[in-house]
Amino acid sequence: METSLRSAAFGDGVPPPNSFAVPASPRGRLLAGIGLGARGRYAAAATLLNGLRASTDPVLASLAASTLASHRRQLGGHAAALVLDGEALALVIAEPRGEPDPDGLDAEGARADAFLGLAADNLGRGRLAAARRLRARAEAHIGNWRSRTRAGWVTAEIELASNLSTAAIAPAEMALETARTRGACRHVVKSQLVLGVTMAKGSSAERARAKTLVESARETAEKYEFNSLLWVACLLAADLAAGHADEYRFRSAELLHAVLRHADPCGRWLARQSPWVPL
Repeated sequence: METSLRSAAFGDGVPPPNSFAVPASPRGRLLAGIGLGARGRYAAAATLLNGLRASTDPVLASLAASTLASHRRQLGGHAAALVLDGEALALVIAEPRGEPDPDGLDAEGARADAFLGLAADNLGRGRLAAARRLRARAEAHIGNWRSRTRAGWVTAEIELASNLSTAAIAPAEMALETARTRGACRHVVKSQLVLGVTMAKGSSAERARAKTLVESARETAEKYEFNSLLWVACLLAADLAAGHADEYRFRSAELLHAVLRHADPCGRWLARQSPWVPL
């Protein structure tokens, strides 16, 4: 079961046959929480992840906290995510490296997740200098494909927020290439969206590529029900495909409301309070 859950989270994106039934093992519950969050099923994910935050295994507890933080961020709750990422870092800051995991579900991967999460949290709160410092601190812990991919996203987003769209392209390209090499469907989708944003206001050729990237991401997210990314992809598509803008905005709103129906009360409240979520 863990193999199919890992594949759904970090591989081909195909959900397991039992559609994320609660696994017996703690590692399985973490993977299920990751997969559920990707599909916008935040309440079910939070139930699993909050239980794992109390684990006696500090690495597992840290990964659960940083995963829940990413779900809060996806709903615009950067301040709430900041607390969770701080918790995640405190749990593993002095933890020995231990046995490496191919997808970064180990001590070094947990440290990278926490630092990159903290960088993203500060970026969302407009603290660019702090975001850059935290992104730099993550570098020493980036040793697996997933951490490299996430580092590319955060770096690109920091450059975009600094009005340096040209500087954002290289890390976004790196993230996409890394995710494609791994065959990580969901990470490819997110990387395409990040790269598309970096090119959306460039030359006509860059804008054409951005449209292709976003359309590919939207189609894949629709196919695998990555609803946490799909509503964002539809919003980006509306900006890039003027002739279908209203259609894409309607679809985005429809998806976002569906996601919020599957969110826990905290997630719904954060989304309603956030300037980042177009309710």
